[in-house]
Amino acid sequence: MTAVERDPGLQPERTRLAWRRTTLSCTVVALLAGKQALHAGATPAGVVALSLSVLAWLGFLLVAHRRVLGMGTARPQALSPRGALTAAACTVALAVFAAAMLF
Repeated sequence: MTAVERDPGLQPERTRLAWRRTTLSCTVVALLAGKQALHAGATPAGVVALSLSVLAWLGFLLVAHRRVLGMGTARPQALSPRGALTAAACTVALAVFAAAMLF
């Protein structure tokens, strides 16, 4: 019995676009967090939260960039558990740091 070749169709393209949309959303959240932190004056807590938000955003950007590049191959590799965990942790951290700036 011969293994059937998998035809990915447009799935890699849809996945690549989803990663780009998510990266754009994270960028908007990071920018709004920066605006919020600096709006009422730069307090030490706001600067720390902003710095942590930028680090979380950069971490997510790195994972997303690697994933988008990986989706450009003929047979894309599955997202590694480490990459998935990093993306999820950066997203949660960004949300927590942004929420912390509100209070």
